[in-house]
Amino acid sequence: MPSHLKPAGQLVCAGIAAVMIAGCSSKPSQVPPPTIAAAQAAISPPVSASPAGVVQPLTGAGLAAVFDPATATLVVLGDRSVITVFPVVGTPRVVPLSGPATAMTGDGRGRVDLSTRGGYFRLDIANGAVTRVDVDGEQTTDFTAIARRADGKLVLGSADGAVYTLNSDTAVGVRLAIFHRVDSLAAQGNTALVLDRAQTSVTALDTSGSKADLSLRAGEGATTMTADPAGRVLVADTRGEGLLVFGSDPLILRQRYPVRGAPYGLVGTLGLVWVSQTETNTVVGYDLATGIPVEKVRYRTVQQPNSLAFDDTSGTLYVVSGSGAGVQAIPGAAMRRQR
Repeated sequence: MPSHLKPAGQLVCAGIAAVMIAGCSSKPSQVPPPTIAAAQAAISPPVSASPAGVVQPLTGAGLAAVFDPATATLVVLGDRSVITVFPVVGTPRVVPLSGPATAMTGDGRGRVDLSTRGGYFRLDIANGAVTRVDVDGEQTTDFTAIARRADGKLVLGSADGAVYTLNSDTAVGVRLAIFHRVDSLAAQGNTALVLDRAQTSVTALDTSGSKADLSLRAGEGATTMTADPAGRVLVADTRGEGLLVFGSDPLILRQRYPVRGAPYGLVGTLGLVWVSQTETNTVVGYDLATGIPVEKVRYRTVQQPNSLAFDDTSGTLYVVSGSGAGVQAIPGAAMRRQR
């Protein structure tokens, strides 16, 4: 485990968080952060029973999914260079990208942004128009993660461990290079949060994006992270087989709950928190209201349930296969129960 991080739930001094190494160095870039082998989803077995709900085909493996409430549309990134748009009513349509994308974030108002080398793609969901946006001076940067803050600022993360907070569509306001690799970004309000799998850490940046406020160890091998409508930050500890629930102001571990079967896919909703189990092709809905996660519903899924999305209006849970098995829609998911 990275020696510079305290166990989740204990705060780390801002100085240590800022340099992300053991001790406080005046030149942190000269000292590589301590790392471990990054965890990943389990390779799911073939399905043993019919998945719940309805399954629609998807070209290739699903890599990320976002539900946009303004257009009532599920957007799925598949095979890195293809977007498939699934409206609640109507025929799905495929939107090609001019290059591979690595991650996706939505603004909830009909637009989706996808990180790529040198910048990002912007999709207008309603008309399918895609625009490539190049970030100034970063033509060779491999962007691996993307999130949008409440103030509208985009935050990008890179393969070489830097976080970029943009001041405009193209201009970098702040670059902070203190991580091994930025594997995932999330935002609660104007606080950007960084998941580094090789350090199995979660770090909260200050609102300027220029320094790390706090950094915590995230289990034994964290893989995915998302923010939910209740102000929480959810992390799947795949190697440690657990769901980690953080508060973001300040960053603190509030709940840790065992979830067997290599948890990976995550989505937080106004009701339940959903976690997929990649070893068993299962998705489970937990109620966090009591302070201790309580399992409420469980469903069989498509093979390799790596990505989740949720429509709060209809109560539909979407499960996207990472092996090409399609997109599963479970209407009224919180109200039904399947074992």
